[in-house]
Amino acid sequence: MEFYESDQNDKSITAHAVDIESKDGNVSSGQADAALEFLRHAEVATFSEVDERKLVRKIDWMIVPLMWAIYFLQYEDKILINYASVMGLLDDTGMRTDQFSNLALAFYVSYLFFELPTGYLMQRLPIAKYLGLNVTLWGLLTILNCVAKNFAGLVVLRVLLGCFESAVAPALILITSMWYKRDEQPKRMGFWYLGTGTATIVGALVAYGLLFYTDDKFYSWQIMFLIFGLITIAVGVTIILIFPDNPMNSRLSHEEKMMTIERLRENRTGIENKHFKWDQFFEVFKDPQTCLLAVIVASSSISNAAISSFSSLIIKSFGFTTKETELLTIPGGVVTVVSILLCTYLAGRYDQRCYCLIGILCCGLLGGCLLAFAPSDNKGAKLTGSYLTNCVGSALPLMYSLAGANVAGHTKKVTMNAVVLMSFCLGNILGPLSFRTQDEPEYMPAKIAIVATVSVSIVFTVALKCHYMWENRRRDNKCQGLQHQENSEFLDLTDKTNLEFRYKH
Repeated sequence: MEFYESDQNDKSITAHAVDIESKDGNVSSGQADAALEFLRHAEVATFSEVDERKLVRKIDWMIVPLMWAIYFLQYEDKILINYASVMGLLDDTGMRTDQFSNLALAFYVSYLFFELPTGYLMQRLPIAKYLGLNVTLWGLLTILNCVAKNFAGLVVLRVLLGCFESAVAPALILITSMWYKRDEQPKRMGFWYLGTGTATIVGALVAYGLLFYTDDKFYSWQIMFLIFGLITIAVGVTIILIFPDNPMNSRLSHEEKMMTIERLRENRTGIENKHFKWDQFFEVFKDPQTCLLAVIVASSSISNAAISSFSSLIIKSFGFTTKETELLTIPGGVVTVVSILLCTYLAGRYDQRCYCLIGILCCGLLGGCLLAFAPSDNKGAKLTGSYLTNCVGSALPLMYSLAGANVAGHTKKVTMNAVVLMSFCLGNILGPLSFRTQDEPEYMPAKIAIVATVSVSIVFTVALKCHYMWENRRRDNKCQGLQHQENSEFLDLTDKTNLEFRYKH
């Protein structure tokens, strides 16, 4: 596995000497980034380009596979309920379609309300240990789905799952931003976000295999929850034991830690600060990009929720059997994997996140139109539309990348991540509500909602790109002749207060 992208213009990275005397008089301990505290006691060092290449590869192998495993299992947990819906869950627990929709609603409501508290805890506690604990606890709750006998029991479990899983995406965004340059981030976020596509494929295959289970001791869907619950607990314990909380206390050598920190200066977003700063918290809600990002994520997540929770029911409504339905969900996972790899590669390669985001959303819009307006007897067009709508979910890592690259100041970063994920939850709450029992089996209002909300996402993405371009030009004009402040990259300044900061778009 090699994600490294070399810059032929950079022949070396030289660590900046830290003037301890001048800094101690201006920056109190704990107010600056933790990386600056580390550099206070470090020696000046020079590193070759070859060393950087090896270091990035080492970092990739150290953290990216585990991040993929976490997101794979989180998404798997979300869609297990989708597969279980056609494996007899509704009949075995006496649920109606409306009640099934409310299971997804309960999950995302608790997910939404726990985002800000979990963001605060994430900043105050060692992030890897906190993440690993949440993964372990949600694995336990996944197992408990096996013993739920009715709607009430399942809804309680989904509420608790939302609380614990709310830590995953913001933690992974934060971890990616503290290890990689901004141009390197889209590809890494895309890789761990591949968990969505691979989870769809693996989950469908496991669900299909369990349909051949004929013993009457357990339902097939109970065995499915048990398998993935045990795997999740194992991954959670592994994260607690071996995943580094930040570059400074990782298993890297001292020289490698120095180089990891120094190569991130150009990000101007810092690495970590454990002090919660209320001015940075409130700045998030005054920043125009917050509103634009929130609308894009919320509107696109409505269709994403529809596909992730109801794709099996939609495909089955085309006239396929249960076994055919489980197999026909697999191509949707393949579309997700391919679109994620393509859009995140292009975004990193050409440094054009918004253009790639618009392109992938247009593919999802085409899928929504086919799903809603293709003739009902044309199964091929309907299936194609169902698969293409998976592209909308594939746009999410680019939105994560925009938030990770364009927000500086640690408190502001964790708060912005929380807002982005709260918007994601809002979309996932509204999406299932568009699927109503009285609309079976066509669900036409839900399909039209997909078309409308993806269109909104495209319009606001254009507005976001225009905002970033205008702000960069304004700063270029305002900051001509501005003298660089030494180590401003690690003074925990926000993107608004650091006039040297430029937005990626």
